[in-house]
Amino acid sequence: MVSKIAPEALIELLDEPETLNLIDVRTPEEFSAWAIPAARNVPLDEIASRLDDIGPSPVVVMCAAGVRAQQAAEILEEHGFDALVADGGMQAWGNAYDSASMTFGPVTVVQLRRRGKGCLSYVIGAGSSCLVIDPSVHTEQFTAVARDHGWKIDAVADTHLHADHVSGAVLLAETTGAALILNDKDGYAFTPANVFDGTELHLGEGASITIDRLSTPGHTQGSTTFALGNEALFTGDTLFLESVGRPDLADKAEEFAASLYDSLHETVLSYPESTFVFPAHVGQGVPIHIGEVVTATLGELKATLPALSLDREKFIAWAASQATLRPPNYVTIVETNRDGTRLTLDEISSLESGPNRCAVSAPVSIDA
Repeated sequence: MVSKIAPEALIELLDEPETLNLIDVRTPEEFSAWAIPAARNVPLDEIASRLDDIGPSPVVVMCAAGVRAQQAAEILEEHGFDALVADGGMQAWGNAYDSASMTFGPVTVVQLRRRGKGCLSYVIGAGSSCLVIDPSVHTEQFTAVARDHGWKIDAVADTHLHADHVSGAVLLAETTGAALILNDKDGYAFTPANVFDGTELHLGEGASITIDRLSTPGHTQGSTTFALGNEALFTGDTLFLESVGRPDLADKAEEFAASLYDSLHETVLSYPESTFVFPAHVGQGVPIHIGEVVTATLGELKATLPALSLDREKFIAWAASQATLRPPNYVTIVETNRDGTRLTLDEISSLESGPNRCAVSAPVSIDA
């Protein structure tokens, strides 16, 4: 009987890549569309003829949902390999989480990382209260963090109308009684009774948290950045660690690129260079390590992201001209989040299969 490895255990192995031999047995087309960076592709129908390419035991075998990996693992074990099946395949990997935390005085920021999707969410707490930013539909992840820290979830926010995954903001707010923070400029079709419409959010008693809401349109019309003083910016899809947000998802690329430039230079980059940036997504090129928060300071990003040094005209031309694939099931996910449609977890898992594609991926040429 071939053993299985849970996605959470796979996260631990990924932190020590030199000891991990991960073989993905999906087709080359599936693999190129979405894969774990540490994996090598050996399709199932080639396993038996490519045993010399497999590498050392133990071998972790990945596929879409586990069926093909089971078949491949049985072949490998017949030929003397120790093989483990990645339980649930890429579908389960898309729902695997870990977390890391960072403190700013009395405030603790817990970063939840949904590894397979590259989604980053945040629970920001002090005293007895917390704010959740960009939660997924796996709301138990966020209530567990709050419970472990002794926090009551007072507010739940989305930085923007998400296109790559189904938001859990409405569900989490309803189940906890928290205030819901959405920006109506993103055209939500529903009107929750407790949409927050101020410029500041005050949480808790004693060790309180004050969060500023900054309008930063460009990725979407309603994109919002949340500022924890001058110490931290939760930038959503406005600014990533490896790029900036795509302005083309609303079919108004030049208009939104102009707004994005202004949001970056008039708002986000006006903060001190020591301010930490916490985005809503992380690309495959950004390393994630257990226990280490994925973040960078504005000063570091200014030094490493060429797009931030472009003048306005060149930035607009660069950001608007790139044309990459939209997130899988983009239209359905946007409509689901905009309309507040309730779906089952199985329906959501099917919709969300695939990577996030919310950053501008086009390189900046030296003479751009």
